[in-house]
Amino acid sequence: MCYFNSINLSIGDIIKISNQEKTITHEFHSELTSGFEYTQWPILFKNNTNELELELAHWEFIPKWVRNKQQVEENRTKFTTLNATAEKLLDSAVYKDAARKRRCLVLSSGFYEWRHHHPLGSKKDVAYPYYIFIPGHHYFFMAGIHQEWTDTTTGETLDTFAIVTTQANELMEKIHNKKKRMPTILDESLAEEWLSPTLSDDRIKAIAAHQIDSRTLSAYSIRKDFKTAEHPKEAFEYADLPALS
Repeated sequence: MCYFNSINLSIGDIIKISNQEKTITHEFHSELTSGFEYTQWPILFKNNTNELELELAHWEFIPKWVRNKQQVEENRTKFTTLNATAEKLLDSAVYKDAARKRRCLVLSSGFYEWRHHHPLGSKKDVAYPYYIFIPGHHYFFMAGIHQEWTDTTTGETLDTFAIVTTQANELMEKIHNKKKRMPTILDESLAEEWLSPTLSDDRIKAIAAHQIDSRTLSAYSIRKDFKTAEHPKEAFEYADLPALS
């Protein structure tokens, strides 16, 4: 799962995939964004001439049969489309068409997840938030799918997306130890392949379910009030929380 994300890109930064580059022309800085804000987020995709495009898209995949924003809000009370499960991607009436035809990359500098632990003397589990990132990288790629949606009442058009999630790797099993999920994080080679318009169903399934090597990631615990803190990525040590190793 990935509902809380961060991004740190400055004007002039270059996003590179294989032999194509995209220069950042607008600042993208967010220490913390919740998917439940239903805000815009930078994604990459290939256009009809196979050129790399960067745009701000609406974080929430909206199916074409949803007619207007009232129905969007009603659906939010029943289910969320911020993430799309890799194992069900090609079986889902909501996601399968986009998974085959409109794959994208969601840019990230790091994301947030909770680890549950039962402290000695406590009657229940306590959730401890973590920040997860790739050392030495100010951005990386999450697999995504996107789809244009039009509000039939207002005529407003949005490009909407969801982040693809997979089973947790060794590190994320220790952090997200309840549901044991994580975003599908792709290196440059897999990112390039994910954007290819000619992927077979088997390759779509394989890349969507990819688990990045645990040794590539780093993580540390952060303040419980990180969602309202001035510096949400600030490291915080908990005396009753066992080490990840």
